[in-house]
Amino acid sequence: MSRVRYYTVETTLIFLSFAHLISALKCVCQFPVCENSICETGPDGACWNSVTLNNGKEEAGKYCVSPSEMKAQFYCHGSNNYSKRNCCFTDFCNNETLHLNPERAAEASAEGGWGRAELLAVILVPSCLLCLAILTGVCVMHSQRCAAYGRRHRQDVEEALDDQSLMAPDKCLKELMYDMSTSGSGSGLPLLVQRTIARAIVLQESIGKGRFGEVWRGKWRGEDVAVKIFSSRDERSWFREAEIYQTIMLRHENILGFIAADNKDNGSWTQLWLVSEYHEHGSLYDYLNRYTVSVEGMVVLALSMASGLAHLHMEIIGTQGKPAIAHRDIKSKNILVKKNGTAVIADLGLAVKHDSSSNTIDIPANHRVGTKRYMAPEILDDTINMNSFESFKRADIYSLGLVFWELARRCSFRGIEEDYQLPYYDQVPSDPSIDDMRKVVCEQKLRPNVPNQWQSCEALRVMGKLIRECCYANSAARLTALRVKKTISQVVVTKDIKD
Repeated sequence: MSRVRYYTVETTLIFLSFAHLISALKCVCQFPVCENSICETGPDGACWNSVTLNNGKEEAGKYCVSPSEMKAQFYCHGSNNYSKRNCCFTDFCNNETLHLNPERAAEASAEGGWGRAELLAVILVPSCLLCLAILTGVCVMHSQRCAAYGRRHRQDVEEALDDQSLMAPDKCLKELMYDMSTSGSGSGLPLLVQRTIARAIVLQESIGKGRFGEVWRGKWRGEDVAVKIFSSRDERSWFREAEIYQTIMLRHENILGFIAADNKDNGSWTQLWLVSEYHEHGSLYDYLNRYTVSVEGMVVLALSMASGLAHLHMEIIGTQGKPAIAHRDIKSKNILVKKNGTAVIADLGLAVKHDSSSNTIDIPANHRVGTKRYMAPEILDDTINMNSFESFKRADIYSLGLVFWELARRCSFRGIEEDYQLPYYDQVPSDPSIDDMRKVVCEQKLRPNVPNQWQSCEALRVMGKLIRECCYANSAARLTALRVKKTISQVVVTKDIKD
């Protein structure tokens, strides 16, 4: 009998664990564990009906039986004299009430049967054991997590002690950024220091919105910083841009200075922060809308843009080397103007790196990204060679040529100046589609107009020539960023000689 009960407990446990997952037959249930006095059994199961004596009284039992339990004599067979047990195979077929032979009631009572207490024990004891096992597992996992947290906390404390010199109260942002660029750890401060900086920033005002977030001016130790705030749904964009900015040896005077990345919980949702240098002039787009530039100012801006892009595109070989990087969204709104009149390239969220050792490009599946107005012909007509990193660098050069056109158009020379306009302003709508740009750039092969009067100024003449050579339809014929930089450098030398 004990062996039968052992197997009954085991099968009941299995039954309780899985019966609720499969619904095929509904039966009347008289046990407290059933909701609404109904249970469900799986395919090929049965409804169970029984009656036994308990202290001289008949007690009925109704429940669901699985196919494996039906094989046991205990569930579906009994004696008409001292107990009855049977199985049926239609919904609620166990609703009828069974009765014992009264002549054998005393004998049945003496021989015993399964009473309600025993049935409850069979059902509830395994459930309690299962809950206890689960609770024990949760406790073990919690203790392991606590131990791991303790190790991480100790590591953070050690890192904080190591980085105390970086966070000295008398240090300004320029000193911090110099430290991080000479520490040998790449272009970013240790993560704990980044977190410390980000959480001490006080936001002042919103200064712009972009594709993935909003940009604010903030204050850190009295200094202005720019804070780009991503929403939590754009976490991948935030992570990607932070990753690119922290590339080893990326730091350059003509690439936006990265300070920190952190996530902040404002109570209702999580904000993802990217902290960088603040430049009060804003983007080149804003700057050219407000001001014209002198010939000298145009050359300085163009040279700094070319220098920044050349550094991005360049691979530096060595243990502390830098991979080649393509920007993929060069435009006037992604170039910022510094107080000294030079420019920095910003917004690296769409950039891709090239691993020369394996000749692989970590590019997402959707390669048609960027701003439609600035897309190269091979991107617009979908002929770009996705397996060649040179293709992405050449697309950047095309976009740079259009930015040069915007810049040169706002150059004031001999009292002649023109209103600011975007490239192709007179050929496509204000918000052009891919088809609009493809028709103009690929089919009609049009490019922004280079005025004849630029020929009377050496710097403007060189700029016009660079624009044409950067915007060739044949991407292989376009100049490299380094060649553009050297050409503009020669204009600066020529000007100095004439002066």
